[in-house]
Formats: sequence, structure tokens, C-alpha cells
Amino acid sequence: MTAIAAATVASTLAACGGGDDGGGSSSAEGGENEASDTGVTADSIKLGAHYPLTGVAAPGYSEIPTGVKAYFDCLNQEGGVYGRDIEFIFKDDAYNPSQTSQVTNELVLEEEIFAMMSGLGTPTHSAVVDFLNDEGVPDLFVSSGSLMWGDDPETYPMSFGWQTDYESEGKIIGEYIANEFPDAKVGLFLQDDDFGEDGESGIRQYIDDQIVAAERYTPGNTNVGPQIAALKAAGADFVVGFNVPSYTALSQLTALQLGYDPQWFYSNVGSDPNLVGGLLNRFSEGKVTDAALLDGALTTGYLPTVDMTDNPWITEFSRIWDECGGEGELTNYRVYGMSQAYTMTQALQAAGQNPTREGLVEAVEAVGSEWEGPVFAPFRYSEDSHMGTSGMTIERVVGNGSEEVQPVRITDIGDAEIEEFGGEAATPPANAIPDEEAYEG
Repeated sequence: MTAIAAATVASTLAACGGGDDGGGSSSAEGGENEASDTGVTADSIKLGAHYPLTGVAAPGYSEIPTGVKAYFDCLNQEGGVYGRDIEFIFKDDAYNPSQTSQVTNELVLEEEIFAMMSGLGTPTHSAVVDFLNDEGVPDLFVSSGSLMWGDDPETYPMSFGWQTDYESEGKIIGEYIANEFPDAKVGLFLQDDDFGEDGESGIRQYIDDQIVAAERYTPGNTNVGPQIAALKAAGADFVVGFNVPSYTALSQLTALQLGYDPQWFYSNVGSDPNLVGGLLNRFSEGKVTDAALLDGALTTGYLPTVDMTDNPWITEFSRIWDECGGEGELTNYRVYGMSQAYTMTQALQAAGQNPTREGLVEAVEAVGSEWEGPVFAPFRYSEDSHMGTSGMTIERVVGNGSEEVQPVRITDIGDAEIEEFGGEAATPPANAIPDEEAYEG
């Protein structure tokens, strides 16, 4: 499991894309499509991304681009965006930052993409964020909850987060424990990078006095026995993990060997029961065959999941996968990719009929906070914040799915308060294709 890590201006009119009408998915009206910027022709828009398609981080994460592509393929059948097809080019970085740099150079300099979308991973995308911003390439909806993509638009004006950041997630978890488990002795199991650091920062705002131990693992070191033993020795009867799925499986197997049975709470990144069940089976060489060890564990959510068969977004995404997907079943990782593609479609529609790179960024800043979609809570996009969605539910793992134990609560980084989300869940439009108006500036 080496190198596993966490999982997300010209003139005003030109900058805003110069659209004459709403940015629906049908052919444009009132003007002609032009080759308005790099990666944009009259007939297509070229987007790029990097993912671990091979190697130790491929399980789960390699399914995300298949969801993105399925959504765009179905979108293209319905006319694309302003009559343009979306061409989605994704390359394998094997979760190796050096390889991320190589494939990103290829995407920008050889493929000449219009924008990067959904580049996956904190350590991997960190290796290319400066390059993308220096080249003026929109770097949208990074597949990582690091604060780097959203908290500093002055340094990274082209980059935007998408999923709930890890600090906000930590705050929501901390508040829940303080309210529901005020007497718990809490241990932290943390990835030793900003994934773990941001999560710890958020959770300590609410339960610092309840934390009896904080243990860190280095991605690639699969022996977590010392960390789990230390949590047990500290008397932690409630353990919160900010870790990737492989280390959820490793922590569970190690705790089983040690006879250690605390209440577990895994952050969203590490809690997919289908993936963790497969990893448990593999790591235990068949002695543990499914995710039953996770039953009763708590986690967070910001998207509908495949077990929510009555959810209208899952219904639509299931249809899209059946019509335009590849082999295999719809998974939560493919739902993640389709959800990102939906947001990207909103951004391209808002950028107008003949989009520019700078106009795309300006449109996200100006109207992105108003977009509704599969995510449970509003985005935080503005000129001052490129942060993604703002809230999460608390859920309990049951079998291969979960049940909600606390509805959506929203917050922001720093000392922003946590509040109950008063909005209603959005329902998908026809064919799950948004119809955003062009932002005119």
C-alpha cells in the first residue's frame, strides 16, 4: 500500500463567456460557437484529469473517472453544452506525485485542455497546483478536502475545492461527539499529513478536553499495530479515524487481533463499506469476508449513496450508468464522479456560449454558491473563497449502506459556527442535466 493517501481577465464580456442566452445543454441560440480559448472549438470542450488508475490506490478511486465519463457521454447525446461535446481525457498517475507532474504536463502542453477537473489526491495534486495556476489553467473541483484548493484564492486563483473540507468535517464530528458522547474518552487515528492535521484541527475545537491520545500513521507503512495498541493503552473508548479506506481495514483487523472494541467513527474518505469489505477480505486472506466489522461505526456524508435506492439522484445516476457507463455496477465512487460532472456542467453553462478560461473562473466565483445538485449543502464559492460544499450528515454504517443519525449541518473553516441546514434537498432536472444561465458579469 505504498503511497496511499487521502482521497477531492480580458474584457468583462469576454471574460464572462459572452453568452446571449441561458447556458442550457442544447445548441446555442443567437450566435455562433467559436474557438474562444485553448481547448475550445466550435464543436467541443476538452477537459483533463489525473487519477490512480493503477497501483495500490486504484481500488475505488479508479472508478471516479468512469462515472465522470458516463455522465459526459450521456450529456453529449443530449447536445452537450451549447452544442459542444465534452471531451474528457484522464490519465494514470498511479498516485505518484512525480507521475502526476508528468501527466499534467501532457494534458496542458500536449493535449491543450481547457481546464483541469477532478484531479485526485492531496499529495498528488499538490505537485501540480502551482503549475496549473502559473499556466492560467482552471483547476476545478479537486478531488480532495485539503484547504489548499479553496482557502487561498489570492495564491491559487484558478483552483477550487468541491467536497467538504477536512477541517469543517472535523468540526461537525467534534460537535456531534460533544453532544452525544460527552463522557467518551476519544482517541484519534490520523494520516500524517494535512488530511489528518485539518481533521484534528476541526475536531479539537469541540472536544479537545475529551481527547486522550492522537496516533498518526505514515501512508505506505502498513503496520498500524503500535498506533492501535497506544489508543487502547490510553483508554480510548471512542476512536475517530481521518484515514483512507486501506487504513480503515488495517485498523479494524489490528483492533480485532488486540481484542480492542471502541466505538469507531471514520471520516467520509475512509468509510465506504463495499470497498472496505473487499480490502478486509484481501488483507485477511479470506478470514474476514465482508464489512461486518464496520457495522455500527459512525461516518459522515455529503452525497447520496447507492444504497439509497429511492433517492432521485441515485435513480438518475443508475440510468446514466446503464445507458452510458462501462462494465460493473454503479458504485459510490462513480456517483462521486457523476456528481462532479454535474457541477462542471453547471460551470460550463454559466461561462457562456463562447467560454474563456478566465470567464469560467469568474462565473464559478460569481454564481457557484447558488448552484444546487446532488451535494447535500451549498457551495461556498466567491471571490474570497474557493471552498466546496459546506455541510455533512452523520450516519451509521449498517451492512453495505448507512442510516442517517443527524441531518445536514453546515459550517466553514476557522471559528465559523455550525448551523442546521434549513434548505431542502434538490431534485434532479430532466435527464439530470442542469440549465444554468450564462453569467454576464
